[in-house]
Amino acid sequence: MSESGHIAIIGAGPAGAIAAACLLQKGHRVTLIESQQFPRFSIGESLLPQCMEFIEQAGMLPAVEQAGFQLKSGAAFLQGERQTEFCFSDKFGHGFDSTFQVQRDRFDHVLAHEAEKKGAEIRWRQRVIAADFDAGKPCLMIQTNSEAYRLEADFVLDASGFGRVLPRLLGLEKPSNFPIRQSMFSHCEDRIRDSNYDRNLIRIIVHPECRDVWYWLIPFSNGRVSVGVVAEPGFFDRTDTDAAILFQDIVQEEPGLAKLLENAVWDTPVNSLTGYSANVSRLFGPGYALLGNAGEFLDPVFSSGVTIAMKSAVLAADAVDLQLNGEAVDWQKSFAEPLQKGVDVFRTFVRAWYEGGLQDVIFYQRQQANIKQMICAILAGYVWDEENPYVKNAEPRLKTLVELCRL
Repeated sequence: MSESGHIAIIGAGPAGAIAAACLLQKGHRVTLIESQQFPRFSIGESLLPQCMEFIEQAGMLPAVEQAGFQLKSGAAFLQGERQTEFCFSDKFGHGFDSTFQVQRDRFDHVLAHEAEKKGAEIRWRQRVIAADFDAGKPCLMIQTNSEAYRLEADFVLDASGFGRVLPRLLGLEKPSNFPIRQSMFSHCEDRIRDSNYDRNLIRIIVHPECRDVWYWLIPFSNGRVSVGVVAEPGFFDRTDTDAAILFQDIVQEEPGLAKLLENAVWDTPVNSLTGYSANVSRLFGPGYALLGNAGEFLDPVFSSGVTIAMKSAVLAADAVDLQLNGEAVDWQKSFAEPLQKGVDVFRTFVRAWYEGGLQDVIFYQRQQANIKQMICAILAGYVWDEENPYVKNAEPRLKTLVELCRL
């Protein structure tokens, strides 16, 4: 079966749903090809305030605000007895002062449902098995449970996340320049009794002995939390091979985290991801562009993944709209370069975190208020705001700040 369409989007996660909604606002017809059936589990549960602007731009903000997700007003960093907080309301520049911590099965379902309400067609449980961008219109070969068919489109956006459909099919994948790291994570009923515990904050906790190992603790609105640990794979090479026991042992190595979760009910299997950092040789080509994790993924430490995905979606939607309306589009200048500027800021801060310099900055006790506000804005996802000196000149500014904090 062969058919013609306007814009095909591979994947109905946040990038795909936001791109679809923005394109529908501009009058285009959109078909999303999603290999799974929502709701389904996904990682990346702590949003950044910058995300709210993209959600608002897509016309989905009321639905997200009414879904009952856990408010997120900032981040708490802990290392032994040291603790510091970054409140998004006290950041440099303008923008949203809060966001949400979300269970991605529900959050992604909300966005996809909103895209459907706006007119997108989502074809669930269908996979893209081949792609041809050489002859006339872009053409995808789609596999269903019972047949394969051709889908022609005026343009294709790949929002397949870690599935990375077009990079695999077109040979675009290339190694990330980040060290290989592994994450282990699970959900539990937390039963936290500590009256000082603030559910509006994500907690990022440095391992008491290994500075490049860290934990996340993300509270949800239903009395549950997401718990994870990130380290180089060798950290997990231990005699106990049972994932649940190994994970529990690692959680117990951080006394503060172990105390918080002493009454927790661990009722969810432990998951693991290894070598998740990824890159590609190019973000676009004739008839296609790569969104979010399909293009590049850095690291989970500052929850940048969904923010980058949504930014790529709105940039691509604008470029596709211009192109399909007959205007010449320089995809490098209108899509790849603007997107990459923010990705590079995140990259600078992620590297500095694992090298230890950013940890020295974050836990510095005499930090000037305006400097902390600038760092807070980056932690809130505002990495495209070049009025912020730590965005415009991220690497040299941060390097100097680290040196000052180490004096």
